[in-house]
Amino acid sequence: MLEEWLSEPNFASISGQLEELYMTHSRKDMNETLTDILLSACVTPAMMPDRLLMEHVFLVSILHYTVGLEVGAHFLEAVVKKFDEVHRSGSEGKVCNNLIALLAHLYNFHVVHSVLIFEILKILLDSFTEKDIEIILFLLKNVGFSLRKDDALALKELISEAQKKAGMNKELVDQSRVRFMLETMLALKNNDMRKIPGYDPEPVERLRKLQRSMLHNNGGGKEAQLHVTFENILNADQTGRWWIVGSSWSGTPMISNADSISQLKLPGGKVSSKILELARKQRMNTDIRRTIFCVMMTSEDFLEAFENLLRLGLKDHQEREIVHVLIDCCLQEKTFNAFYAILGDKFCNYDRRFQMTFQFSMWDKFRELENLSDTAFSNLGDLLAHLLKKKSLSLSVFKVIEFSELDKPKVRLLRHILRKLLMETGPEELAAIFGRISGIPKLGLLCEGLKLFISHFLLKNSHGSSEEVSLLKEQANVAEKALQAKDSKLKL
Repeated sequence: MLEEWLSEPNFASISGQLEELYMTHSRKDMNETLTDILLSACVTPAMMPDRLLMEHVFLVSILHYTVGLEVGAHFLEAVVKKFDEVHRSGSEGKVCNNLIALLAHLYNFHVVHSVLIFEILKILLDSFTEKDIEIILFLLKNVGFSLRKDDALALKELISEAQKKAGMNKELVDQSRVRFMLETMLALKNNDMRKIPGYDPEPVERLRKLQRSMLHNNGGGKEAQLHVTFENILNADQTGRWWIVGSSWSGTPMISNADSISQLKLPGGKVSSKILELARKQRMNTDIRRTIFCVMMTSEDFLEAFENLLRLGLKDHQEREIVHVLIDCCLQEKTFNAFYAILGDKFCNYDRRFQMTFQFSMWDKFRELENLSDTAFSNLGDLLAHLLKKKSLSLSVFKVIEFSELDKPKVRLLRHILRKLLMETGPEELAAIFGRISGIPKLGLLCEGLKLFISHFLLKNSHGSSEEVSLLKEQANVAEKALQAKDSKLKL
């Protein structure tokens, strides 16, 4: 079981193994499985040790930043919906306490924004039962000073509301737990940690420090916090999960009439209803996706599209949606449109984070090949071949493919891409493309797999004129030598 071997010394290896599983399995299945395991371990009728809950949420936070926001978002949604269900039912036991502890630590480790925690505190203040007071105390003790730091005014208003609520009922004021809650709130208001018995920030701070060291090379920062409300989460099935970039969506349309559609604005002004109708048909189902789509469709050329997309000022996690929309549009064209390939190349050269998003998106597409139409399949191959020729992506994009277990769709895609590279690239450029992955120990199997693939699937029974066959063999020889070049130097 996960809880039996999850501990601070193991975090790096466990998160690394889970990242690999995310790369080789459906993200939807992984999110559901991970959430089920964590909830069954953490949400029980008995109060779970805070250290155990903290470490499980810490793992979620690492995957949230390294794998994608949908990991934390999926877990958060499950916890919030369960909390709402349990809180409404007024059930006994510590299930509600455990769920609140999970939410508190999701905030502690920057998965969710303080706006959700403030909303939950207000919900608890509205009902203000003995159980609610107990949970409010727990929240304030665990995240009160962080809330004060994030939004002192909102905390001040919350404290005033709690004091009024308690003052309205003299019996409540006389209860020791209520008095303790009010004293805790006063200590928070005065920023006096000494007045809160048992307050110990050290365990959270230690894990935050570990989190920073593990995510040292990840650029997400607090930008990746989910700024989502309680109501957003409860209504996600009806209104969509806009807080997950590139998420799947189901439910009633988020924009349902021409008046609301016409309000969408772009850097150059409003867009026509015709373009917005096209966006709807292309399943651009969030404001970000629609805006990106409309920018692409209304730009004169790739340079104007590139500049206008940058002017949107999208945050780091929102920027990834540019790549998702670009690939979706490219695959839906009736014939390959080089506009998307050139625009993609421009973004990859602009910042390496776009290269990484393209790579992850391509890995997702590799798992869906059998579901693509012939046109989409061909467009995907042409897009990837272009990005490889321009060195926007490296052949390492194929490292997730098991060459010993190739199915027909993967053979077809690799044959399409590699043949284009060999036949449409000069010898020097070709050597540079294949040479990029040679001599790297982790890519040794990929190099061998590519050599065998070219030999077995491209050169054997190759079709075309004698000149084409001859050129293919010459170029294959160039590629093979490039794959071996650095290996030979290393051996020397």
